[in-house]
Amino acid sequence: MTARLERVRFAEVDIKSAFFDSLKRDYLEFADWFRTKGKEQAYVMQDEATLLGFMYLKLESGPVTDVEPQMPAARRLKVGTLKIDAHGSRLGQRFIKKALDHAISEGVTELYITVFPKHFTLIALLQEFGFTQYGAKTSANGTEVVLVKSLSSLTGSPRLDYPRFRILGNRKFILPIQPKWHTQLFPDSILASESYDVVADVAHTNSIDKCYICFMDASEVSPGDLLVIYRTSDSRGPAEYRSVVTSICTAEDIRFKRSFVSRDEFLEYSEKASVFDRGELLSMWDAVRQQEMVVVRMLYNAALTKRLIRKTLVEDVGVARDAYPGFLELTDQQLEAILKLGGVDASLVVN
Repeated sequence: MTARLERVRFAEVDIKSAFFDSLKRDYLEFADWFRTKGKEQAYVMQDEATLLGFMYLKLESGPVTDVEPQMPAARRLKVGTLKIDAHGSRLGQRFIKKALDHAISEGVTELYITVFPKHFTLIALLQEFGFTQYGAKTSANGTEVVLVKSLSSLTGSPRLDYPRFRILGNRKFILPIQPKWHTQLFPDSILASESYDVVADVAHTNSIDKCYICFMDASEVSPGDLLVIYRTSDSRGPAEYRSVVTSICTAEDIRFKRSFVSRDEFLEYSEKASVFDRGELLSMWDAVRQQEMVVVRMLYNAALTKRLIRKTLVEDVGVARDAYPGFLELTDQQLEAILKLGGVDASLVVN
């Protein structure tokens, strides 16, 4: 099903929806609070009239005094409300990515959220992407856990430090993907010429984790390497103008056919983060060239704010015009040019 993640005013959202019933039970003041926010905006995902997710973000600059221990004054982003209708589509990852994208665009140093301990699945997901337990918040509604994510300190783990990524010490490669798969896998990198209707509420679209399956030589790619997503031409015009760089990812794991002990292990590893359905995955497993099959798991770090056409890659970045884009290695200087020309926020880049 098609579902849009967009910002809307509170007044446009139906507080009477059953989606909000659990929030009304957890927070006695929720309905009154919601009505006072009429002109403010929140991120929502819905499929037609069905609400699937809701997130309210609030910029703060002063100290946070209603938690223990108190938090000193800083420019930070509070995830004031986050609720996901979990239905196996990894929608939680999509909202976490949006909160982090919002934080980066606002130039904040950290994010925080308060969550009741019973929501252990959400807490585990937040911790997976670098949120750590800071303290507690006690109110008439009970005691919540306070989780904080720093955007200024680093752990060295691509997942915990997400969405930031490191240039030095890692190799960089162009990774081609056909247009028919591109936007389903990288929804925040949709092109202006595409319809949002192609973005479905499914696991591979919503997830930060992406799974790329191919039959190319990937022996030089290692975990931590950066992958520059290259949407190949749609054949509606010269490739010089129709092939574009759209996104930056970090390789987390590279698996070859021989590393899977069974077909079922391959399916479990690949299915939720891949654009291919089970039948297509089984065809790949049984393909004549099956021993050449490569599965790359990666993190979707950033969408370029300005897509770079192939002509720009050749003339301004220095990629050879006759170079085949399959796992084509880039220099540090070429990647830095792509990031600059593509308008990637400098705070995402760790040198």
